[in-house]
Amino acid sequence: MNDNNRNGKRMAWIAAVVAVLALVPAVAGSFTVSLLNDIGIGALVALGLVLLTGVGGATSFGQAAFVGIAAYATAWLTTTQGMSPWIGLLFALLLTGLSALAIGMLTLRLGGHFLPLSTIAWGLSIAMLFGNVDALGRHTGLSNIPALRIAGWSLADPRAMYYLIWVVVGLACLFSHNLLQSRPGRAIRGLRGGATLLASVGADAYRVRLTLFVTAALFAGLAGWLYAHMNRFVSPSPFDVRASIEYLLMAVAGGLGQLAGALVGAALVLVLKNGLQDVLPMLTQRAGQLEAVAFATLFILLLHFARGGLMGLLRRWTRRRAGAQGASRYDAAVVDPLPHRQLPQRGTQVLSVKGAVKRFGGLVAVNDVSFEVNAGEIVGLIGPNGAGKSTMFNLLTCTLPMSAGQVRFLEHDIAGMPQRQVARLGLARTFQHVKLRPHMSLLDNVALGAHSRTRSGILKAGLRLDRAEEKQILQEAQRQLDRIGLGDRAHELAGSLPLGTQRILEIARALAADPVLLVLDEPAAGLRRKEKMALGDLLRKLREEGVTILIVEHDMDFVMKLVDRLVVMNFGSKLVEGVPSAVRADERVQAAYLGSVV
Repeated sequence: MNDNNRNGKRMAWIAAVVAVLALVPAVAGSFTVSLLNDIGIGALVALGLVLLTGVGGATSFGQAAFVGIAAYATAWLTTTQGMSPWIGLLFALLLTGLSALAIGMLTLRLGGHFLPLSTIAWGLSIAMLFGNVDALGRHTGLSNIPALRIAGWSLADPRAMYYLIWVVVGLACLFSHNLLQSRPGRAIRGLRGGATLLASVGADAYRVRLTLFVTAALFAGLAGWLYAHMNRFVSPSPFDVRASIEYLLMAVAGGLGQLAGALVGAALVLVLKNGLQDVLPMLTQRAGQLEAVAFATLFILLLHFARGGLMGLLRRWTRRRAGAQGASRYDAAVVDPLPHRQLPQRGTQVLSVKGAVKRFGGLVAVNDVSFEVNAGEIVGLIGPNGAGKSTMFNLLTCTLPMSAGQVRFLEHDIAGMPQRQVARLGLARTFQHVKLRPHMSLLDNVALGAHSRTRSGILKAGLRLDRAEEKQILQEAQRQLDRIGLGDRAHELAGSLPLGTQRILEIARALAADPVLLVLDEPAAGLRRKEKMALGDLLRKLREEGVTILIVEHDMDFVMKLVDRLVVMNFGSKLVEGVPSAVRADERVQAAYLGSVV
């Protein structure tokens, strides 16, 4: 099935869902319409959690607090200050966004289980704050919140409010879809690959995560504003940690990896909740106590049989029905290419290492190492296991800080510089242990490499104001895939590739950054003979085009036939430097590394 057919079917499904939702108020009762309103508001919060937790990998148990901040903000402004609910919308989103920014700056640097624990803490504290401020009505809350009006038409009736809620939900889904198919969206999807991966393409993982956190909070703020003017009353209890857990359950039950999971999960949770409230009183007098037990049991069963949520289960089922899908190229109208970096003249010094030292406590992993790399050459860094090659590699890319010494790249002293800034200067790298996003396509993985060459942010991406730049990025990614021989597999998932091909794909991602210096960490590992020959041809071609290459590799036969010069390390120190023939003949190298091979 080609992309046009898949997109056509997807659009047909979306059109059918929109048509059904539009007809519901005409045929459904008041209770059903009110339930659907609650589902729409819950879906907005869950949508933010799908982005934040499902895609970005940051778990939050405090989203109900952001719903409450927005709800109380518009309630206070419209009841005590007599202002318009539409001004209340701006005030609610501003206050929610600033609160999320402050909370995110304090908590998002926490790792592991500390982040979700901190979200519980501020979720509890904000709900308690609502109940202890006189201006907010303390535990009795605020009532007589005015209904929304559009051009003189009151939305006090749930059926009128229904359309506004679901238009907002639809726009939020569209914004989120556009966002994920964009430059900042690829960075968001790359968060699960770790900060080092994003830094290698010039992105700041903390800033990406903080921006995503604020975006998810703004979705919750929209939900809070709608909640306040739909119910026309707010009190602290709907915004406590229990409500946050319910929102998270919506996202998990629907499917954290799917935008549609927010809608499905919100519907599932609220329908089950209402169903249990109707059925349990008929079976027992302890319905209130058993409701939580029954609810938890149903979700344990769901997660046991469908860990990816209902949408994940549906996706696996449809893939089995459809069978394997053929991969294809990215084909679109040719646009102006991304601007290219001016490469230094051949022979110019690109990288200079002087007296590099790295200590780990009492262990000296790199001891007074110096060498240079000039433009237009391929330099190999070799040595036996434990020689300090990987540590030296990490010092050059600023993944590790130096204990002493100097590293200059293009006349910049990069020692101590953040890795993302070094990447933006034109130093691109691959990894010893492959860092790809397995559930992203080959095209998107390579397009991530062009992150530092472009500028569009979340707002432009969500509103599709970045389409011209996005076409340039994807065209560049396809060009690099063609360059490495994977052009016809652009839409295949990277996780389906064998290890050797994944290493080649990493090189394509690095090339998308338009580097001056390409630093490769064991690129031939796992490749078959023909693949190594093709890799060697590719690297020689890059050298002819002016790209400078520094390669760390264990395959001596591959390295000796490829590089212009070799730097040999042993026990953390530089043993010898020279052309391959001289290094091969050196007795110290033979004794330390090559042994009987020579």
